[in-house]
Amino acid sequence: MLYTINFRTAFFGFLSMIIYLAIYTPLKPITPLSVFFGAIPGAIPFMLGWVAVTNQFSIETGILFMIQFFWQFPHFWAIGWVSHDDYLKGGFKMLPSGKRDNSTAFQIVFYTIWMILVSTLPYFSFTGDFTISFYSLLLILVSGCFMLFQAIRLMKYKDKQNAIRLMYTSIFYLSFIQIIFVVDKFIT
Repeated sequence: MLYTINFRTAFFGFLSMIIYLAIYTPLKPITPLSVFFGAIPGAIPFMLGWVAVTNQFSIETGILFMIQFFWQFPHFWAIGWVSHDDYLKGGFKMLPSGKRDNSTAFQIVFYTIWMILVSTLPYFSFTGDFTISFYSLLLILVSGCFMLFQAIRLMKYKDKQNAIRLMYTSIFYLSFIQIIFVVDKFIT
């Protein structure tokens, strides 16, 4: 179906499926690095809309990919934190250190910071046609700081309740910035 749009959209859709099925899924019981490989097919759909419309892989699609890529680490590790015991029973190694510990919590904070930084790149006008206004930048920073606050709380308390908060905050963050990216085009 994606091929009816254009070849590049079909190619990236196919690449996403191959990485998910042939790399990410088999690595889940072997290594926590599976999350890195899973973030690749998880980030591809975020950029597919741009590729579908423009039939190009460009700086804009790269930025969209990176936002979703870095977002997945704090999001998925929050899920992994909440469901750690169930994942272990299933034989899956999903947390970066293999435990609900300071190392995992630090990495969640670290990737959250990268996610915020990458999310602000469209403001600085070197991202081709993908730009945002100053007000959109402020909204992204405020929502990113709120997500970072939740990540830091998880690092401080290392409990399921804060992991759940981070998980829901991450869902809000990604949805909110996507809305910002769209609405910004109509108000600027």
